Amino acid sequence: MDSIDLEVLKTCEQWLRAGRPCELVTVVKTWGSSPRPEGAMLAIAENAQVIGSVSGGCIEDDLIARIQTEGFTRTIPEIVTYGISADEAHRFGLPCGGTIQLAIEPLHSKSQISNLLAGLAAHKLLARELNLQTGAVTLRSAEAHESLRLSETQLVTIHGPRWRLLIIGAGQLSRFLANIAVGMDYQVTVCDPREEYREAWQLEGVQLVHDMPDDTVIAMQLDVRSAVVALTHDPKLDDMALMEALKSPAFYVGAIGSRSNNAKRRERLLELDLSAEQIARLHGPIGLYIGSKTPAEIAISILAEMTAIKNKVLISKENQIEFAKEAQQPVNTSSCQL
Repeated sequence: MDSIDLEVLKTCEQWLRAGRPCELVTVVKTWGSSPRPEGAMLAIAENAQVIGSVSGGCIEDDLIARIQTEGFTRTIPEIVTYGISADEAHRFGLPCGGTIQLAIEPLHSKSQISNLLAGLAAHKLLARELNLQTGAVTLRSAEAHESLRLSETQLVTIHGPRWRLLIIGAGQLSRFLANIAVGMDYQVTVCDPREEYREAWQLEGVQLVHDMPDDTVIAMQLDVRSAVVALTHDPKLDDMALMEALKSPAFYVGAIGSRSNNAKRRERLLELDLSAEQIARLHGPIGLYIGSKTPAEIAISILAEMTAIKNKVLISKENQIEFAKEAQQPVNTSSCQL
């Protein structure tokens, strides 16, 4: 599963190879509320074929209408702003006071789209520097902390997975979790030293390693853009890896299991010379309560919790339990979510 922006770039490459005129549209700045974040992309080709999104649909409709009536007339990039007036904001489906600024770039053979995709396929983090006065493009290595930058003469966009996810265990749940995470722009590594699990693993875009999980955690040098999820149910594999992960700056560390199993896990971690503060960082049972039962639903609940933590959204397990009670849904305390 590719991310939306990766699909946009791949489609642009196909259009360029076929000789079809096309433009790449990037959200470069927003004010107030906006449907799509900075860096979101859309591409449009002849016959008004569109992939990607920069708004709830109305801006896309306007871009399509202009292509249908005027064709492709730009020869250099242009910065366009929507939603300056209240009437225009309402027309384009922007929330009250919302304004969105777009860079519209005519693509050509020197736009570096193929080279960018080749770098992304090699899991590189790249900066694409677009000269707004000439349309020239250069690529360079980027740092994880870099973000989109716009000046009077240049637009710099960052491409590639800036978030990393280590999944311990190569089971069925790991497959769903990894597949969705790749679509969310995570660089995913699955670690499982058990040969019987590794032999059945096949998932494009995911690295599979067979070292011991704690060695893998150390080797990855986890940072604040890293997450670790332990899914084996085997303390011999999970506990040592969790110990190393909880000592790291990783923004999220979680482990599957029931409430009672996670209580026992915390007792074991205390014996591994971890502080109470470090153990308190462990998310377990893992995931938000959404009544999930299947592996796919559990994967969604895990990534929902990861996303909330990544976005600094305060969540409460207790509130989730109360919500389930009010909805007259049984709270399964032996599940992976609560």
